[in-house]
Amino acid sequence: MSAPPLESADLARALTCHVEGEVRLGRHDRMLYATDASIYQVEPLAVVIPASTDDAVRAVRFCARHGLPILPRGGGTSLAGQCTNRAVVIDFSACCTALLQLDVPGHRCRVEAGLTIDDLNDLLRPSGLFFAPDPATARQANVGGCIGNNAAGARSILYGRTSENLLGVDVCTADGQTLRLDEGAATRDERVHALTRRVVEVVRRSERLIRERFPKTLRRNAGYALDLILDQLEQDPGDLSRINLAKLLCGSEGTLAVTLGAELLLRSIPLARGLAIVSFESLDAAIDAVVPILKLNPSAVELLDDMVISLASAQSEYRHYVTLLPHIEGHPPPAVLYVEFSAEHSCDELADRFDALRTTVGRASVSCLTEPNAQLRAWKLRKAGEPLLHGIPGRRKPISFVEDNAVPPERLAEFVRRFRAIVDAHGTRAAYWAHASVGVLHIRPLLDIADEADRVHMQQIAIEAADLARELGGVMSGEHGDGRVRGPLLERFFGPELMQAFREIKAIFDPRNLLNPGNIVEPGPPASIATRLRVCPEGRPVRVPSLDTFFRYDDQHGFDAAVETCNGAGVCRKKSGGVMCPSYQATLDERHSTRGRGNALRLAITGQFDRGTPAWDDQETLATLDLCLSCKACKSECPSNVDIARLKAEFLAQHDRASNGPSLRRRVFGNIHTLNRLAAMAPHLANTMSNSALGKLALSRALGVDPRRSLPLFTRPLHKCWRKTAADCDSTRPLVTLLADTFTSHNEPQIALDARRVLEAFGYRVSLYLGSDFGRASISQGLLPEAIADAERHVDRLSTLLENAPPRALLTLEPSCHSAIVDDWPALRLNRPRPLVQKIAEHTHDICAFLEANWNSHPIRPELKPLHRDIALHAHCHQKALDGTAATLALLSRLTSGSAFELDTGCCGMAGAFGFTRDHFELSRRIAELSLLPQVDRLPPEAVLVAPGTSCRHQLTDFSTRRAVHPASLLGSLV
Repeated sequence: MSAPPLESADLARALTCHVEGEVRLGRHDRMLYATDASIYQVEPLAVVIPASTDDAVRAVRFCARHGLPILPRGGGTSLAGQCTNRAVVIDFSACCTALLQLDVPGHRCRVEAGLTIDDLNDLLRPSGLFFAPDPATARQANVGGCIGNNAAGARSILYGRTSENLLGVDVCTADGQTLRLDEGAATRDERVHALTRRVVEVVRRSERLIRERFPKTLRRNAGYALDLILDQLEQDPGDLSRINLAKLLCGSEGTLAVTLGAELLLRSIPLARGLAIVSFESLDAAIDAVVPILKLNPSAVELLDDMVISLASAQSEYRHYVTLLPHIEGHPPPAVLYVEFSAEHSCDELADRFDALRTTVGRASVSCLTEPNAQLRAWKLRKAGEPLLHGIPGRRKPISFVEDNAVPPERLAEFVRRFRAIVDAHGTRAAYWAHASVGVLHIRPLLDIADEADRVHMQQIAIEAADLARELGGVMSGEHGDGRVRGPLLERFFGPELMQAFREIKAIFDPRNLLNPGNIVEPGPPASIATRLRVCPEGRPVRVPSLDTFFRYDDQHGFDAAVETCNGAGVCRKKSGGVMCPSYQATLDERHSTRGRGNALRLAITGQFDRGTPAWDDQETLATLDLCLSCKACKSECPSNVDIARLKAEFLAQHDRASNGPSLRRRVFGNIHTLNRLAAMAPHLANTMSNSALGKLALSRALGVDPRRSLPLFTRPLHKCWRKTAADCDSTRPLVTLLADTFTSHNEPQIALDARRVLEAFGYRVSLYLGSDFGRASISQGLLPEAIADAERHVDRLSTLLENAPPRALLTLEPSCHSAIVDDWPALRLNRPRPLVQKIAEHTHDICAFLEANWNSHPIRPELKPLHRDIALHAHCHQKALDGTAATLALLSRLTSGSAFELDTGCCGMAGAFGFTRDHFELSRRIAELSLLPQVDRLPPEAVLVAPGTSCRHQLTDFSTRRAVHPASLLGSLV
């Protein structure tokens, strides 16, 4: 396993010198590209991240010259394993992302292969046009990948697949030639004419078999698209001018040519869209309704079953979307259909369509959404179906291997009933969701493919499902492709003659079999479906070892399940929107995505980095984790609930246990409360020293603190500012306890004093609890023994407080410290009764959430001073990840006659100690520049900027002229 990735070190060096972009040869980087969103794992030879499409061509030519296999790759979201191979991976997603040309009158554009579908449509929106294929992974799926997979999406019934929306492609062939393939290319370019002539010869020889054996379903994506070439031949005048070989590349999985760019057909954005969600009492009832609904000419009909809905209900990011579904007797429905209609001329069209739908579905509950944001939220639930399923606890997981069968919609009900019998016969169950409008069902049987018996079940179910699809006039794959999982069954499905035609097509384009070898052509026998699996890549299972962990993982059914939760769907690979993943959004680097870190952790802990035992000291894994900001966004935004922040802390703690302990820098940053307490004893001296040139030099050398950073200022500590007030003497007032964190106590005590003024104005007595950072810094730095000891001390003190003089609530001011108490303490292995820890967590509330939740029941409702300014909220990452921002925003809305709104910002980039260090400073600034700083700069001067997080406020101080206030301080100025 430790052999060099290429056949010689000289060859590896030559490749590095040959391209302008990055060449990654280390095993750690290569293994991050060994998986996609499928169940497979194959270590590549090398990874090339070209600086441009010309650079990608240079890489292809180098590989062709030296006989090296090539795997073009985009977002790596393939579900069939076609993005995994023992080849040189060329990753287009980082640098080949341009919109090259837009022809609005002609409804067409030219793009580079690495541009994602959502980013493309964001660029097109001002023109009133869009690219129609909309796979669930549109946020991370690249145009090149959509061509390779012939992606379609929910609206394919109206707009077709990528093949119906592709005008031409720019490609690099297996021998390094660059060609333009489009209609008419055969008459312009002799090389294209020669290719076209040979392809046509194969198609003509196989015409009868193509007509007989290719399925007639709208969605079909198996083998090479010989049927599309045959359709063109019927319209060709005889000179090959009408033959567009770009269509043949659709669904070819990178096996015929490397796509560099494409010319796309664009559609006009409809005047309006309306989404009806129809709830049914059973899955069968929902499926039976599909054919009648199709007569209403919808633009989409999508299915979700109870397994997906129940998983969404239990997930913090998605449970809010479940409320959009019509409930049955107060409970989420067993199955729903999303039925979308498009209005081209008048919005009245939608009302007529909704009425017709209600008549069609009879007694089924219908909810009609016309507001775009509500529709967007509902679609997020549908698109999260696949990754949500990986949150199912236990060893058996919903496995992607028969998830893409397509049959004529009128045979869909029969297919489901018979497929259910297949699954039952193998002693398991399955999840069902998908594009019901075109007869495509994404069915996921639950199996533990680390178990040999379940691997046998997997192979047999795949064969039986393929036979059933063929019998009913369908196909094994409607859109996800063949890859490793269905390729071995192609000959069984199409027969040996058509498989020979596929081989001839492959030989025309790639005679040396260099392009993604082993996919579509020569994929191996059916038994190979169950080989090269992620859970047993070398033919034997790899397991997470039994371990004495610092965190509990009961909610994820053990540490092993937590480590293996990431399924590779790549939802974290988004350039904007939400918080996850800030370091990826700034770098566009796979290793700095949540998926990259999840893979690195899994590989290191399961001993797959060379030595077969957990690699707690693996420097590459530690470097990958180093740029994780511990924002916790993945805990909520990842549909599979991958919690990288917790796994990072666990890994660092295990590293310390297996080595000589943490570094000096981690020790210092993890004990920031101790430093703050000492500095606050002589604040003027501490401020003078730390911000002097000599002080900054010393901090830079000792701890790596960047001298360009301003440092927090210390002041008179809070306990010395806290004076007895009249409210303290009024025993009739209910008591609340303010949990003072180290930042409030020693850097910004005025926030706590403002909070006290507010709480007293609302009729409370306020007691002060002087805490530390409640373990936040220790947890973030992986100093878990210290975090556990600190938490135990607080639990002892707080439990006594709750027992002797119980306050109505424990109130926090700093979101990161709040998350330590309510999210991390219950998960840490404290030597204290868990019910007691949970009781403290349940009594702990963010001050804004407490004030808003009890707005109508506070002892006093003070009259607030009028405020006629807009309020803009930048919420803390932990706040977004755990409790959400609705309560804070609702409270702020009560304070002003203007508007209160939340900025659509991600992470600020500071993340406690992260942004202070020299090796993180530039990344910290780049993250801030992604969304926070531009939105803040656009605010009107009179708007009030509110930020609950101390790190967020500090980041704004360093990089913006705007100053943010804590919400308690804003409210304190109004009482």
